[in-house]
Amino acid sequence: MNFGWFTAPMIWLAALSLPAQPEPRWKQHDLSRPLPPIVEPGTVSTPAQPGRPPSDAIVLFDGKDLSQWSAMDGGPAPWVVRDGAMESVKGAGYLRTLRNFGDCQLHVEWAAPAKVEGEGQARGNSGVFLMTKYEVQVLDSYQNPTYADGCAASVYGQYPPLVNACRPPGQWQTYDIVFLRPRFDRQGRLVSPARLTVFHNGVLAQNQVELTGPTDWMNRPAYQAHPDKLPLALQDHGNPVRFRNLWVRELAPDAGPAEHTYSAKILERLTGLYEVRPDFTIAVDLKDGQLQARIKIPRREAVHPLFAESPVKFFMKDVDAWLKFSGEETAPAQTVTLRIGIEDLVGTRK
Repeated sequence: MNFGWFTAPMIWLAALSLPAQPEPRWKQHDLSRPLPPIVEPGTVSTPAQPGRPPSDAIVLFDGKDLSQWSAMDGGPAPWVVRDGAMESVKGAGYLRTLRNFGDCQLHVEWAAPAKVEGEGQARGNSGVFLMTKYEVQVLDSYQNPTYADGCAASVYGQYPPLVNACRPPGQWQTYDIVFLRPRFDRQGRLVSPARLTVFHNGVLAQNQVELTGPTDWMNRPAYQAHPDKLPLALQDHGNPVRFRNLWVRELAPDAGPAEHTYSAKILERLTGLYEVRPDFTIAVDLKDGQLQARIKIPRREAVHPLFAESPVKFFMKDVDAWLKFSGEETAPAQTVTLRIGIEDLVGTRK
């Protein structure tokens, strides 16, 4: 796929970072084997005009607004949008997506300030964070020496890029990232580490590197178990770095419904005790930023984590069920509907 000034061969990118084995259930050249889904490729990006994402991409920023983003605490996104790009604002803090992602292909276009100010890490500094924990460094690395594992396209603090493919300041740059999240067992022990492949301006910069844990400054923290999906984030490092044409493709075949992270203010209005009948209750509480439902029926009680499909609808991953809350978004919910299979059960706030 030729993007003119950006020529990353996406089929190679996927193959490099997503090694596959022949499926043993199918004979070679079996005509009954299901064909892959059809995806319309994107169109050409140029320095003056961003291209169109692939047809199955989730658009995170189309040059118009920050409706897919928030502050890290879930409040309004504090960056600015102008001339088709979003720009970090000094002191405003990081942005994160409302939607959560795990394994993904991520496309980011960014530009350091055209006016060169500062040097080293103080020049065009930002970052792209997978799952808010694993950073691919954004930096004006054009004729700007700094420590190797802090250059543009580095996995910050862990892996320098294979090459410095940075364009001059002010010009649009591209990252195409394939990310495989870490896997943990039920006891929270690491089964396999996160892996990253990065193309910077069409040039391979990271090739299936295995992350040692979350990225950090002057520190190598160990992995700690976390959800399968978390938001993407962009860093405010005090420099007015611009971003445009951000899109992502979920790679896991069982990605499931859209999953979001909302602020505690939105979630707290849903907490409380709901009664379906005197011997059937649903207690919803908030723990470490995630809702959970304690469902109690005669002689049985179970706790299920809730994952947000919207501000009022939450699904469970361990059972085939979901909860949908009613009421105004600014007031406590008054009822909740529990769907189990094809049956709807309504609980009223006590």
